[in-house]
Amino acid sequence: MLLTDTKLHEECGVFGEYSPTITNVARDVYYGLYALQHRGQESCGIVVNDDGLFFSRKDIGQVSTVFDSDSLAKLPEGNMAVGHCRYGTTGGNSRHNCQPIEVNHQKGKMALAHNGNISNAFELRNQLELSGAIFHTTSDTEIIAYIVTRERLKTPSIEAAVLETMKHLEGAYSIILMSAQKLIVARDPHGFRPLCYGKTVDGRYIIASESCALEAVGAEFVRDVRPGEVMVFSKEGIKSFTDFCDTKKGQICIFEYIYFARPDSVIDGISVHSARVKAGEILAETHPVDADVVVGVPDSGLDAALGYSRYSGIPYGIGFIKNKYIGRTFISPTQNERNSQVKIKLNPISSTVKGKSVVLVDDSIVRGTTCGRIVKLLREAGAREIHMRISSPPFTNPCYYGTDIDTRENLIACHHTVEEIAEIIGVDTLGYLPMESLSRLVGHDNYCNACFSGHYETKVPEVVSKNRFEKRLSER
Repeated sequence: MLLTDTKLHEECGVFGEYSPTITNVARDVYYGLYALQHRGQESCGIVVNDDGLFFSRKDIGQVSTVFDSDSLAKLPEGNMAVGHCRYGTTGGNSRHNCQPIEVNHQKGKMALAHNGNISNAFELRNQLELSGAIFHTTSDTEIIAYIVTRERLKTPSIEAAVLETMKHLEGAYSIILMSAQKLIVARDPHGFRPLCYGKTVDGRYIIASESCALEAVGAEFVRDVRPGEVMVFSKEGIKSFTDFCDTKKGQICIFEYIYFARPDSVIDGISVHSARVKAGEILAETHPVDADVVVGVPDSGLDAALGYSRYSGIPYGIGFIKNKYIGRTFISPTQNERNSQVKIKLNPISSTVKGKSVVLVDDSIVRGTTCGRIVKLLREAGAREIHMRISSPPFTNPCYYGTDIDTRENLIACHHTVEEIAEIIGVDTLGYLPMESLSRLVGHDNYCNACFSGHYETKVPEVVSKNRFEKRLSER
């Protein structure tokens, strides 16, 4: 039985700016979110700080849908702004879950954007609700905002409140928080999700999930935010708090390098493009085949296909043309809409594959449906043989750190052997990246591979459903 659904869901992208002068920060954030659009396409938002007054626009849709010239012009100039593009791993896709989340409280205003997933969110929210907290969203980001607000009442500064909040949080979080006077960033002690900052020639500081977004606004990369680090950008300069640094083993998500991040990004000193090329080389080394052409599935399979071609000596060919105006297949809310999108998203180039033995390279097989459709397209274009190579190990476990795999039920590798999967998706042979080769992609062992290995660095949550805060009370 071919399992349903498509590729992995991503997490979110965060972007912030602190400027020493009043400027059009909203436009910078707009460009930054465009560069991070691949990280989340459900909704987006921008909040601008104009001398302590917050102005925002947030809505369902991609950046180009939510923002146009008129809507951007309605956002004033300011010296700080924070932006977010969302794919929700906690909470449904509705306008009230759009970020950044804004809070008005006794100590002032706050806007917060979050990438990741708080693995103990269910327990934290129960505790807060029992103490009288009232929630307006079903996102775990509001839980972070509520705890920061609570701690701010007891601490001398907003950064101290963030540090106290981190004592309560488990799981993955890269956060940008804007107060009336400061822009604060925090990365969880494991460093599951990326976060970095840069600086422009005129002294503006830019914080983003990926380095590609820094370049989009003309900022030069300075460095990654360290796992566990809290940084404060204000008129007093930059302050760094390392209370939680080196308290946990670094665990950057290995799938950032395989699929999530843009190939032109550099994460924790490692080029994403180079890691993907290396994955292709390892596949050619461990799963060689006599073939005529190597083809990558756009976009995240292209770099690995190049690596396979270089190592094997088999010519690299462009096997598909991708419709640039169709989003990633998982964005559509229903299966029928996803099916329709796959049909118009990729078009095979018959002259590349007709009558040939093809090595088809992609980043992953999660549930199997998308791969099956792509293989069918190549067959219809005349491919004689198809040898599929996957630049990740088989997915066999849920992820609790910001990737939308909350159960083993629909993971095809949990129910079938490699040979059976090859038959299901219609390929002649199938080879995955060996688990023991993951460290070769990044040159170290400090990464999270729990979705492949089942080894988690934090406590496994008891309740993991994405919509766990949207269930009826009787179902909890």
